[in-house]
Amino acid sequence: MSWALLPLAAALEIAGCLAAWAVWRQGASALWLVPGALALGGFAWLLALVPSLSAGRAFAAYGGVYVVAALLWAVAAEGERPAPLDGLAALMLLGGAALLLRG
Repeated sequence: MSWALLPLAAALEIAGCLAAWAVWRQGASALWLVPGALALGGFAWLLALVPSLSAGRAFAAYGGVYVVAALLWAVAAEGERPAPLDGLAALMLLGGAALLLRG
């Protein structure tokens, strides 16, 4: 269950932050902040559901999953070409997340 929640939380956090980015950096309507805030609220709710020994452990594991999601976003949505070691870094981060959620 933990692994299913973390990518969903990452997608919501990216969506919420992207809404703010669009408003402040690209001149989008401030109305985009409403769904952005809802997405960020959903992110926090999902992260709180992650079964973990402590909040800090859940947040640390999520950090690895978030970085991987952000790299995938950069490639898929922004057309950024991955750096040569991005794949290795992503595997290391996911391995670390798995270790953090092991108990």
